Amino acid sequence: MGESHRLSLLCFLTGAAPMNRQERDEAIEYVLRTVRDNDVRFVRLWFTDILGNLKGFALNVAELENALESGKGFDGSSIEGIARIDESDMVAMPDPTTFRILPWRPRQNSVGRMFCDILTPEGKPYEGDPRYVLKRNLERANRLGYTFHTGPELEFFYLKSAETPEPLDYHGYFDQSASDLATDLRRDTVLMLEEMGIPVEYSHHEGAPSQQEIDLRYTDALTMADTVMTYRLVVKEVALRHNVYATFMPKPFPNVNGNGMHVHMSLFSGDRNVFFDANGPYRLSKLARSFVAGLMRHAQEITLVTNQWVNSYKRLIPGFEAPVYISWAHINRSDLIRIPAYRRGKEESARIEYRAPDPACNPYLAFSALLAAGLEGIEKEYEPPQPVEENVLEMSGGERQRRGIKTLPGSMLEAIQFAEGSDLLRNALGDHVFNSFIQNKRIEWDTYRAQVTDFEIKRYLPIL
Repeated sequence: MGESHRLSLLCFLTGAAPMNRQERDEAIEYVLRTVRDNDVRFVRLWFTDILGNLKGFALNVAELENALESGKGFDGSSIEGIARIDESDMVAMPDPTTFRILPWRPRQNSVGRMFCDILTPEGKPYEGDPRYVLKRNLERANRLGYTFHTGPELEFFYLKSAETPEPLDYHGYFDQSASDLATDLRRDTVLMLEEMGIPVEYSHHEGAPSQQEIDLRYTDALTMADTVMTYRLVVKEVALRHNVYATFMPKPFPNVNGNGMHVHMSLFSGDRNVFFDANGPYRLSKLARSFVAGLMRHAQEITLVTNQWVNSYKRLIPGFEAPVYISWAHINRSDLIRIPAYRRGKEESARIEYRAPDPACNPYLAFSALLAAGLEGIEKEYEPPQPVEENVLEMSGGERQRRGIKTLPGSMLEAIQFAEGSDLLRNALGDHVFNSFIQNKRIEWDTYRAQVTDFEIKRYLPIL
């Protein structure tokens, strides 16, 4: 791989303006110096498959400099959605801006990590890489003059074990208790995240028994997608240290709220939040309202990506604070899209909250789909419908129909059917990921519907 090609690759990986030789050398030298100063002996190279499962391998530090220059080859044929059997040779190219030392590993002979972009042997970005999918969509926003910022709220449960899905506590929203183990677990998690350079805004007990939330500080979407992957691992690592289990499963218990990942979003042009307009409804600009309209028009099509598991649709039912109907409003928490209160003097805080996603999704693909839908609204100048300030869950079916309020898919099968016909989703994901993702979800649905559940045995066996 030639020097000029390596330079252009490094620019692509960091998302930066073109780098000169000195800047490139400084980026790599920072990693190498940090490794030397902290007794790092192994570096884990991380990436995800199309489902958002964290993958990777450990690199001996002696190979690090060469890997930073030329990447490291691996067989991608066994990784879901990465490569077909006839194109299995892939290259993991580390992004030096993502280097961090793993605080849960020993300090002596310590371990670092970097996220990677997946390349072909010819050095081109591989279309099956979810990180590349997000970068393509961010480039589209950049061509329009925008950067995309996100701030997800990830919920999760602490359980006594994976085999015994029993809550650690039966506390509720914002509860504080001297005997609450979750308080110590959240504290250790926040400290570990901050040790890795991930800023946390606040943490608290959520509404369901043993349900927690740790909110991350708003940042650009690529950094946030990497952060979500790190966050999920850190939460689980801390739980294991305390001999408990943490799960991001959307709906582990039938009669309480499930785990959501409400995504706060805004577009910036330089340092200016283009979603803000002091004279607009809800302090939103016309551009922001078109973004909302794009999300609403394409919500049914993108739900398969924001809610990608069979279990995800057990959460998207009425009565448990998860959105079901495609509506928007100011502070109404029954709507799909909420416009959080604007803080005077804080124009950068103007944003849109999309409430359907759950924390088990692939963040690279979810952010891609959300951005693509919003940009479609901007480019085609969609107008949103009238906001719904009433509780949409308490409306009659006739009233919702009269107001043109549609519903999100009620099952994975419905979500697949909406997604399959979506040109927007195909363009956002690219043909390779779109086809692989749909195929994977079809297999999952067929496997699920072949199961005989405890519900069926208990309900039907005694009477049929």
